[in-house]
Amino acid sequence: MSTTASAKNGTWRNWGGNVTARPARQVAPASVDELAAAVRRAREDGLKVKAVGTGHSFTSIAATDGLLIRPHLLTGIRTIDRESMTVTVEAGTPLRRLNAALAREGLSLTNMGDIMEQTVSGATSTGTHGTGRESGSIAAQIEGLELVTADGSVLTCSRKENPEVFAAARIGLGALGIVTAITFAVEPIFLLTAREEPMPLDRVLAQFDELWAENEHFEFYWFPHTGSTNTKRNNRSAGPERPVGRLAGWFEDELLSNGVFQVAQWAGRAVPATVPAIARVSSRALSARTYTDIPYEVFTSPRRVRFVEMEYAVPRAALTQTLRELKSMVERSGLRVSFPVEVRTAPADDITLSTASGRDSAYIAVHMFRGTPYQAYFTAAERIFTAHEGRPHWGKVHTRDAEYFARVYPRFAEFTALRDRLDPERLFQNDYLRRVLGA
Repeated sequence: MSTTASAKNGTWRNWGGNVTARPARQVAPASVDELAAAVRRAREDGLKVKAVGTGHSFTSIAATDGLLIRPHLLTGIRTIDRESMTVTVEAGTPLRRLNAALAREGLSLTNMGDIMEQTVSGATSTGTHGTGRESGSIAAQIEGLELVTADGSVLTCSRKENPEVFAAARIGLGALGIVTAITFAVEPIFLLTAREEPMPLDRVLAQFDELWAENEHFEFYWFPHTGSTNTKRNNRSAGPERPVGRLAGWFEDELLSNGVFQVAQWAGRAVPATVPAIARVSSRALSARTYTDIPYEVFTSPRRVRFVEMEYAVPRAALTQTLRELKSMVERSGLRVSFPVEVRTAPADDITLSTASGRDSAYIAVHMFRGTPYQAYFTAAERIFTAHEGRPHWGKVHTRDAEYFARVYPRFAEFTALRDRLDPERLFQNDYLRRVLGA
């Protein structure tokens, strides 16, 4: 099954299938100069401009009825600087290709999310993250970027060059310009040992601070309608390398986590009353396992079952209370929730509109199987998250607006002022940005 967005008869559709757009025209520039020329031409023609990667956002952040830029020809590594330990990569490069290319060079990103189908610009612009005690989102690993602005000029940004743009554009929401290249900090490739094991939810919550403090990367999945979780602890290892065997990997990651899980989701959608029983079986399906491999083989997993997702970042200190409230809500509501709830963490960072900006954060992600009504569940969950000053992931379903964000982001006005300077005519505007950033 394809993991990217689709375009048919001129209509663009995202991976989750919940967002469509019909742009007036689409271009796939093969160089930065071609992209800049396309931006200038769209401005002359009165068209709004958006760039789209592989469509893994569940919001309409990339949707437009104007010019849609598809960056799939802007791919590959430009340069590797082993003295500064950085790599500069074209914006349309999928994370999968970047990870593989870095591994061939004996290099790696420090941290990454749990899927790698997105382009580097799409992933960073929306704040894609993994989990980490000290290491933050993918955007937090950016050392520099190149941006085509509303007048078609090319701006290079770093902590030394255009630092105020750099502070915001690492997670720029597509509001400041079109990112054409990104420079990431990298390090020599290393090994991670992953320890996955079931654990009762009550124990995870009671020991959460210890589990977080004792592991470089800790995350867990809670199965609604049960008291069960599946935990994952990733820590650096001296080796030896012991990857998941081919047969075990196929059985657990493909057959159970994707094939059987897909069938279970179909059954739950068709007969919602079966969902609690399915959840109990699912929570027992995966057994404990330990393996050691290079980073992207440990951090990422195949995700072939399509879903719709909402995720909020709450202060890390508020995680256990927030999750208890979510569990209580599900139990009282009569909702049938067939997808596990994912919990991760990130340290505070200095990116203007990062969900971890200025505070240590915990992420709670709720999902529903594609085609299953999700509004009641997400609305009730969002009420809980916002009561804890939650910040929604920019690429996942939410209903918050500029007034709300001005309250939960201390530097929100800094971002909007920069936007006024770089794009005063709102060339990169769309309905989503109008809602979350204001006019």
